[in-house]
Amino acid sequence: MSRIRHAALGLALITATLTLGAPPASAAGVGTVEEARLDRAAPQEILRRGGFAAAAPEFARALAGAESYGEAERAVVRHGARLWRDAVDRAQGRRVRGDLSVDDDRPLYWARLALTRELRGWDPQFTLSEEGRDRLLDRLERASRGQDAIRFPAGKGVKRILLTGFDPFTLDRDVRISNPSGATALALDGTWIGTADGSPARIETAVFPVRWQDFADGTVEQTLRAHLPEVDLFTTVSQGRPGRFDIERYNGAWRGGFPDNENVSRTGTVPVDDPAARPQWTATTLPYASIVAADTGRFPVRDNTAVTEIPAGGTGPVERADGPTPGSTARAGGGGNYLSNEIAYRATLLRDRLGLRELPGGHVHTPVLEFGAGNTDPATGTVTDPEFVRNRLDIIGQVRAIVAVAAGASAPGAAAG
Repeated sequence: MSRIRHAALGLALITATLTLGAPPASAAGVGTVEEARLDRAAPQEILRRGGFAAAAPEFARALAGAESYGEAERAVVRHGARLWRDAVDRAQGRRVRGDLSVDDDRPLYWARLALTRELRGWDPQFTLSEEGRDRLLDRLERASRGQDAIRFPAGKGVKRILLTGFDPFTLDRDVRISNPSGATALALDGTWIGTADGSPARIETAVFPVRWQDFADGTVEQTLRAHLPEVDLFTTVSQGRPGRFDIERYNGAWRGGFPDNENVSRTGTVPVDDPAARPQWTATTLPYASIVAADTGRFPVRDNTAVTEIPAGGTGPVERADGPTPGSTARAGGGGNYLSNEIAYRATLLRDRLGLRELPGGHVHTPVLEFGAGNTDPATGTVTDPEFVRNRLDIIGQVRAIVAVAAGASAPGAAAG
């Protein structure tokens, strides 16, 4: 497995056997592959100790009382939005239930799946088409991920920053896994930070699923399109390599096929609307030199220019340390060829298509979040430990510092006018 492949998977030592291309379990009427993992011991412990065990029963009661599609939709949006709000409040210390560390992103992930499973299996009092249920599921997903709750303050002199994270992934390797990018999104949503020039900056966040189909359906563009014109900086964030941060310089238009959270594999060119205007490569506009030079925390930060390409006129992939060559075909960006590369590609392509080529934006890969020594075996380990919490807190803090450095390079209110 090559260095780029390691980056694409987001973990350096993935050895678990996964079922490639397996259909979702919902085909057999038992929910999705993601939802089926809920019944394992660790997710149930995380829900209980995170204070979210009551979310699904409360949602089920609200659904049972819905006498029309409109009532059901209101219940879905209300409970989805509350789930996101409660998770953000918990992460920021305002409303803490349970004894898990407040920085833990996993209670939100497993609670969302508990709600989608309730909605998928719900037998309403009225006729509900398959398309109607899918619309409700979409509303629940978007509300519980903060995707429709992005609100920036008006006025000049304020910098506006949009940051995105991801769900946990590779859960069949270790169902206890947390994703520091999702934890960062919860910790920073709605917060203010100072920048080098003294301007205040407001951060708004959202979280995305680790599912190929959602990206093909346009979830990234649907969420970001209205907001990129009003922000001064954006960054997509995901978990990358052990022991280091990477500012990914180039993003490639290629899906490498690693299974997603539904154990579905996709290989091929990134599917976007208007394929005729789909470049093989997009590039970061984040101030990578300033970020790399700054003292942002205990982990080293790299300006990563590596890609894998098929050179013009070539037939096989070639790894390059210094970016793509003219006319080449993408096989992996600096961030690999998994969904971290794809969200970076889609976000920066959208930036360019909107005519915002000078807007600072790109992708940050965090270090892999590691459990403490002696707690690495998923069969015998605990769901948390002090080193695990320290690592996650340090990553969150360093992302905040990286964003502050990047925001210092942009003029306040420039994008918003």
